[in-house]
Amino acid sequence: MFNIRYFWILTVVLGIAASAVYFFSLKNIASAPQEIKQAVEVDNLVDIGDKSGSFEITHPLQIEFMKKNKYPGSDIVIEKTLTSGSNYNRYIISYLSEGFKIYALLTVPNGEKPETGWPVIVFNHGYIPPAEYRTTERYIAYTDAFSRNGYIVIKPDYRGHGSSEGNPEGAYYSPSYTVDVLNAVSSIKKYPNADPNRIGMWGHSMGGSITLRSMVVTNDIKVGVIWAGVVASYEDMANNWNRSRPWRPSQREQSIRRPSRQTLIDTYGDFSTNPDFWKSITPIYHVDDISGPVQIHHGTNDSEVPLLFSERLEEALKQAGKTTELNVYNGDDHNLSRNLSTALQRSVAFFDKYLK
Repeated sequence: MFNIRYFWILTVVLGIAASAVYFFSLKNIASAPQEIKQAVEVDNLVDIGDKSGSFEITHPLQIEFMKKNKYPGSDIVIEKTLTSGSNYNRYIISYLSEGFKIYALLTVPNGEKPETGWPVIVFNHGYIPPAEYRTTERYIAYTDAFSRNGYIVIKPDYRGHGSSEGNPEGAYYSPSYTVDVLNAVSSIKKYPNADPNRIGMWGHSMGGSITLRSMVVTNDIKVGVIWAGVVASYEDMANNWNRSRPWRPSQREQSIRRPSRQTLIDTYGDFSTNPDFWKSITPIYHVDDISGPVQIHHGTNDSEVPLLFSERLEEALKQAGKTTELNVYNGDDHNLSRNLSTALQRSVAFFDKYLK
């Protein structure tokens, strides 16, 4: 016969046990590193154990973290209509990235739109001091080469550049600029004139780093072209990057706390003590996941980014069995100014071959 007294005793015992487990779990989480607490708090967004079962602290730069993150973008808002190009319209537009209003240059071809929409090139510019950056300045000849050849072009400013909201955190030790670009990709996919299945990406210097990272994080980018890109490993960046003019942050950049190599070393250890962490945040070690063919351009007299970086990327892509080509320009500089027309023609032809 059922005994109600035993039932209530059992209920109390089970309740005490459940409470003990709950408070023990809270204690463990509270004493865990901040990165682990964040991973728990975002509903296990990141798997904090790798395939070998060894423990791995998460960081937002890690490729696996970025793959699992979401980049919803937003509808594109036309902020200003600019003077038209030779056969295309030009606009300043805005979209949202992590709540920040990001401005961008958008060009749209004239003429009859293809049935599926115009192919798109996301244009990632190189380093320009954020306070000096203007949406409509620099890279005019570069964007024009793609715009007049039947491509929608979107050139994101990145956060903290010009009028765009947010702080300029840099591209190498923060994922923020790549996040802005991936949100630009999602935004342009929603644009009625664009073909969401034909999106390519071009990047110069710092923008080359963003392009490579984007292409191992998402499959949305079908082809990439990289000019003089900062695309080697972090160890190469530390040991083999001797710029003729050492980089100095602008006053605005100095006023914010920017992530740096040293902050990562202080937290995770250096290349020799924790190589797995550094590999986990380095796109060149993840080119098995590259989303499409990659064309590379570099000048032998580049005093800003060594040719070695592009050679390293080509080697890694070939070892992974990926489609790639490296164009080396003897005696040319960081901007390929002596061979600009040739390099642009080759870039357009590469996009035409793999994107159109």
